[in-house]
Formats: sequence, structure tokens, C-alpha cells
Amino acid sequence: MRLLGVHHVAVIASDYARSRRFYTETLGLPVLAETYRAARGSHKLDLGLPDGTQIELFTFPGAPPRPSRPEAQGLRHLAFAVDDLDAAVAHLEADGVEVEAVRRDEGTGRRFTFFADPDGLPLELYEVP
Repeated sequence: MRLLGVHHVAVIASDYARSRRFYTETLGLPVLAETYRAARGSHKLDLGLPDGTQIELFTFPGAPPRPSRPEAQGLRHLAFAVDDLDAAVAHLEADGVEVEAVRRDEGTGRRFTFFADPDGLPLELYEVP
């Protein structure tokens, strides 16, 4: 088997309109497709990143909340690469998003920070050259 990369990451939101606004307006991800599946009572929003990776944003009636703090087993966080961490942090803060203090990765020396989506999913900004 030869993995070629990440195709998509799926996120289940509690409030479709709120999460749609966050991912499209605050994070600026373009909409690739948007559907409502009446039989499931579920929204599905496909969002794109410049490298081709996609985020699938879903809603499902009655989906239980997922704990994000304290950290639990399973997917820990979703990290986005940025080329200007300071500008990205300023953009998020201007939109009312609380951002943790910028830290430096001990292994790579690169700067990073964390913030959360509307449901508390931990998201990271990781500065790359």
C-alpha cells in the first residue's frame, strides 16, 4: 500500500449555520459542494484547501458531543499550515476567535498556536516557510 496524502477530514458540527460561517468566512475555505440529505436529516458541506485536501462538514440529528478537553483518545487536533502566523492570528482575533499564546515546536523550531471551532474542536495553525 502507498498512501498519497490526506484526501479529506470529516467534522460533525452541532449547528450547521454557525460552523458553516466559521469555516467559510472566518477560515476562508471555499465551498466545493453543499447538499442536504433529507432522508438522514443531514447537511454535508465540502470545503477545499489550496493543496487539494478537503474538509467535509456534516450535521447529524442527535449526534453526541465529543470531549476535547481534557485531551481524550482519538483524533487530537487538525492542523492548518500558514506562511504568516502573526497575520493569521490577527485575522482570527479580529473575528472574535480566542487564540492561545504562540509557542515554538521544540523539534522543528517552527511557531504554532491553537484555537477552536464553534464546537470546541481543537485546531492548530502551524507556520511553514
